Amino acid sequence: MPKVLVSDPIDQAGIDILSQVAQVDVKTNLSPQDLIGIISNYDALMIRSGTRVTQEVIEAASQLKIIGRAGVGVDNVDVTAATRKGIVVVNSPEGNTIAAAEHTLAMMLSMSRYIAVANQSVKSGKWDRKSYMGVEVYKKTLGVVGLGKIGAHVATVAHAMGMKLLAYDPFVSHERAEQLGCRLVELDNLFQEADYITLHLPKTPETANLINAAAIAKMKPTTRIINCARGGIVDEAAIVQALQEGKLAGAALDVFVQEPLEENSPLRGVGKELLLTPHLGASTEEAQVNVAIDVAEQIRDVLLGLPARSAVNIPGLRPDLLEQLRPYLELAETLGNLVAQLVGGRVEALNVRLQGELATNQSQPIVVAALKGLLSHALQERVNYVNASIEAKERGIRVVETRDASIKDYTGSLHLSAKGSLGEHSVAGALLGDSEIRITSVDDFPVNVPPNKYMVFTMHRDMPGIIGKIGSLLGSFNVNIASMQVGRKIVRGDAVMVLSIDDPLPDNVLAEFLKVPGIRDAYTVTL
Repeated sequence: MPKVLVSDPIDQAGIDILSQVAQVDVKTNLSPQDLIGIISNYDALMIRSGTRVTQEVIEAASQLKIIGRAGVGVDNVDVTAATRKGIVVVNSPEGNTIAAAEHTLAMMLSMSRYIAVANQSVKSGKWDRKSYMGVEVYKKTLGVVGLGKIGAHVATVAHAMGMKLLAYDPFVSHERAEQLGCRLVELDNLFQEADYITLHLPKTPETANLINAAAIAKMKPTTRIINCARGGIVDEAAIVQALQEGKLAGAALDVFVQEPLEENSPLRGVGKELLLTPHLGASTEEAQVNVAIDVAEQIRDVLLGLPARSAVNIPGLRPDLLEQLRPYLELAETLGNLVAQLVGGRVEALNVRLQGELATNQSQPIVVAALKGLLSHALQERVNYVNASIEAKERGIRVVETRDASIKDYTGSLHLSAKGSLGEHSVAGALLGDSEIRITSVDDFPVNVPPNKYMVFTMHRDMPGIIGKIGSLLGSFNVNIASMQVGRKIVRGDAVMVLSIDDPLPDNVLAEFLKVPGIRDAYTVTL
């Protein structure tokens, strides 16, 4: 009989489901060494946020088939190590959707009517009605940043409450936004027009400190901000200063850069304009039951030989097929991530062309991997191999698959072309040997470069001196070039330059690229 280890507190409903097919051992508060010492005895591991499943744990897990995280994120699991070992990692991406959306709405209403501080005032023996004059949300404009499942539910309820809705999400179509009653706008327009701004997006390098002093300066002094998404999306120091100086009317925060909130945090010193809760977005009885049931059912199914519905790595493929396709899945995901960053903005269409021997392979997993890469830069852990197609459909992304069995430069290659609100770009790639990924073309200009974590792409005129100028420019900003290659079709015609660099490009350098004569466009990419 299979054995399941539950190493964090899980609702009994999940335990009951697992007990139908396995022996379940509940052992919480294990030290890392304790977990490493016993994990080899188990076929499945069920966790919440308390257990860290490191590479060392996974290496010790000689018979582990699945790791289930009863929650949304999997940041406490080394997914890469698990994937290499063929261990399925699952989560519950929708289990706390309603809880998080309702907490957002509760925060908005509580902040508007000073519920928390008025409650404390009455309990302390006061009856001070004048100090807690609130505002109505009816007919106010709510700006929703991120129209995923949680943001969409917030928008739906807010619309029913009589609020006007703006939305910013570069991966959502105008049609989808209109279905939710939202007018899709650019971020700056949302900042300028909204009376309330609610954030529903993952923390990425692009979204870190999205709400900062410069953003707040674009807002009305009557604007109120709600963040129940991720700590670090809001610049906490900027929020404190803006509230103290009257540049914002209010803020409600459920998540923080440091959790628990530091004892000396400046946030604690702000008055009634700031509402704080201790990361309660998913803390409802229903949500905890939902995520426990969802993940327990997936573990049960995998132990019975069935696919998991919310795997974040490689779900539902036979081990032999997984081994055969894994390099191509990595290629597709890399190219999808790359082309999304070149296109920028909202992607409207993706063309996936399988060439040569690749055209004879099972295509659906490759297309899904390309979509996962396309969406992962913005959605992070919210997108996986199971929901990538659904996420793309909800965002109005048209997907076209074509096959070309003729062999050109490589025995098998993959070509992705993406069209978006800011333009259109294409990339192609192939495998050298069994697994070494190469980027073989950018916008149909031939190159041959391995993907690198930090890269810069330029579209320019092939002319003497331009490479030297770019090298000198990067040197002046202390940016080290790991490799450089130029792709061109004719001498002194249009060309593409691909630079691999050792560190992220400073924010102000890209603008300097465009000042170099001959450079038309420049893009930074993080893979």
